[in-house]
Amino acid sequence: MNTQLGNETILNALCELYRQHEIDFRQVTHQPTMTSEESALVRGEPLEIGGKALLLKIAKQFHLFVLPAHRQIDSAKIKSRFETKKLRFATREELAELTGLVPGSVPPFGEPILPFQLFMDQSFQANDRIAFNAGMLTVSHVLELDNYVRVANPQFFSFAKNPDD
Repeated sequence: MNTQLGNETILNALCELYRQHEIDFRQVTHQPTMTSEESALVRGEPLEIGGKALLLKIAKQFHLFVLPAHRQIDSAKIKSRFETKKLRFATREELAELTGLVPGSVPPFGEPILPFQLFMDQSFQANDRIAFNAGMLTVSHVLELDNYVRVANPQFFSFAKNPDD
């Protein structure tokens, strides 16, 4: 495995999950992408359907948050929801240790793919599909949002800033 590009084990686990649930998806192989904008361009998809997955440590526990790629998190909303003052992004080292992944390659999946509770911003429900890097910076998946929600089973709440903010 080339750790600069991602984790084939995660990619294979995603493909197996789709197969088990009879989910159609489109896989796009591309040059490594470092930003959401680059990823949207190589996928040929709007930035808004990109699922940006962020690993955050809240108090003493890590959770995975997914929001549209054109938005940023509103940490005050997350702190309020979890009734905490402690919130931070996982470090590159923590991300590698906990997932085997590099920043930008994290797919928007908790159990059984990644060992985290999964939360998705409510604004994503306006989309009909989701696109994301599938455990590698060189491989993206695009699938219908309904199918994604069915297998990923995220908890929805509002934690993204409006793009105009």
